[in-house]
Amino acid sequence: MTEESMGTWAAGPFDNDVAADWCDDLDEASPEERPALVEQALQETVDETAHLDAVPATEAVAAAAVVAAHLPGGPSIESSYAPDFLTSGGRLTLPGHLPALALRALDRVLADDSELAELWAESGELDEFLAALAPIRAVLAPRADAVPGAERITGWTW
Repeated sequence: MTEESMGTWAAGPFDNDVAADWCDDLDEASPEERPALVEQALQETVDETAHLDAVPATEAVAAAAVVAAHLPGGPSIESSYAPDFLTSGGRLTLPGHLPALALRALDRVLADDSELAELWAESGELDEFLAALAPIRAVLAPRADAVPGAERITGWTW
């Protein structure tokens, strides 16, 4: 997508105005509030039964990238638009059910009735968007069912 469409400059999970704003909100939240903000972004997208607007979908993509980065083998967060506390080595303690929720949110973002998927398709750059999501999905998928009873995700340990 071009910068004119939703303030997007690349296909990465943090490379647009909406995700950058969400990351700023995450940075400004207290450490105790941050896990709930990540979960809220994912849950809002999963719960949407009507046409999914681009804004919550974009926030869910950023949240899924945050969850994936906390998993063993997850993609590192290096974007200058990502949450500053994460790019400087900070970590979150996340509920163990978030990998499965994040995967469901990404599936919802890519569904037929998703404005974000439609925008990427209309731009002719859907393949770039899918390629940006691939490493996130790759680390979430095995974890979605592999950790029954896990209580928390803290850094790289379970």
